Amino acid sequence: MFNKLVKINCYSENTLLRKVAKNLLEKFYCCEINCIEIDKSVLFAHHGRGCTIIASKICENVVVFQNVTIGVNLRYNKINDEWTNVGNPIIGKNVIIADGAKIFGPIIIGENSVVAAGSIITKDIPADSIAYGVNKFKPKDKDYDLVFNVNMIDSEKIIKTNNELINAYKKKK
Repeated sequence: MFNKLVKINCYSENTLLRKVAKNLLEKFYCCEINCIEIDKSVLFAHHGRGCTIIASKICENVVVFQNVTIGVNLRYNKINDEWTNVGNPIIGKNVIIADGAKIFGPIIIGENSVVAAGSIITKDIPADSIAYGVNKFKPKDKDYDLVFNVNMIDSEKIIKTNNELINAYKKKK
């Protein structure tokens, strides 16, 4: 149901249907999506739970995890009586935005980058980077995908590993 609501919310020509889909996304998933342009290949992990996505553009093959916020970083200059820092982020192709990341302002996240969990990003991030912390980045290792790959790990392997961790923890007590 989530994916159908996203498609209606983002691409329907019918404004009433869009409004209904928007309200249902907020009610059932605590998810708001409002972009000038968003590619149909964009994926929301965990049904976009807790996401507020207000972007200029989100390009192809972007993956957004839960509790991500993308939005404005406006400032009002009282001396000049005008708004500054106007605009919303552009998320380049093949970007992965991990859990709880925050991306604000008229910035560009370069293609093939990863925005790490809990990051706060208010400045441009070059392509092929890992953005982390507050406006920090480093080159991404091309030999590894972080957080997401189309060949996702089998959940049984994760459960087995977690059980091994639990057993090792119990032995240390």
